[in-house]
Amino acid sequence: MAKSSKKRALGRGLSALLQDSTSDISSANDKNADKIVGNIIEIKLESIKANPFQPRTYFNEEALQELADSIKELGIIQPITVRKTGDDSFELVSGERRFRASKIVGLKTIPAYVRIAKDQEMLEMALVENIQRKDLDPIEVALSYQRLIDEIKLTQDQLSQRVGKKRSTVTNYLRLLKLDPIIQTGMRDGFISMGHGRALINIEDTNIQINVYKKVLNQKLSVRQTEQLVQNIRKPKSTTKSIRVLQPDFVKENIDSFSDFFGNKVSIKVTGKGKGNISIPFNSKEDFIRIKKLLE
Repeated sequence: MAKSSKKRALGRGLSALLQDSTSDISSANDKNADKIVGNIIEIKLESIKANPFQPRTYFNEEALQELADSIKELGIIQPITVRKTGDDSFELVSGERRFRASKIVGLKTIPAYVRIAKDQEMLEMALVENIQRKDLDPIEVALSYQRLIDEIKLTQDQLSQRVGKKRSTVTNYLRLLKLDPIIQTGMRDGFISMGHGRALINIEDTNIQINVYKKVLNQKLSVRQTEQLVQNIRKPKSTTKSIRVLQPDFVKENIDSFSDFFGNKVSIKVTGKGKGNISIPFNSKEDFIRIKKLLE
């Protein structure tokens, strides 16, 4: 009989522990914490609050509905991650799309991986987990990086190590935040790519930046074409090329004599084979006739 009773008690499982023995769990060292923390359990959706540190600000309704349809057909394939905040109450760390889609379907519970974290740790976990997603737009990634720097007090070197990216990659994302908000919105909406944005950053004047952005959209310029356009704006091509010519000694020794003879500064150009030409400038018709007489 005692044996049967013990079996029934074990059969209550983790959901029973949630209700009667974990209300005081606030750290991984507390009693019964090992039964909850680090385990995947079914949690009531109504017991879960949205993540106040959610770095993602936009959720595509059509994509959410597609995920909801998938969950309805196949169930939750990947559990969400939550942290325990009180007696039978939890807060999302990651998986808000799955959380929202499950509500759309009308599920009552959802499988969740339970963690215990302080606010700062939770923010960091949410941001880092969010950054690893492939469906984020470049501005969302940049904003997440900036929050890690501002709120977690990470340097760019520490940040690059934390998210597993090169320092240069982190820097390139952060520079996108210097773009005009209109261009940032265009990038978030998919009108231009990160490559376009990186090219536009090099234009300091925001008015010119916006004008170039509109030109990129209207003419559907590629990243390479945008880079060339920006380069032309920053360093306009000169109509005349300045070529430095190394004069041979026989020219250097006699050029002043030529200038003195004609009364104007004479230009002499010499090719690599010793050939060349002499250019004699004149200032007026009279000056031209004067030089002509010198050559007669």
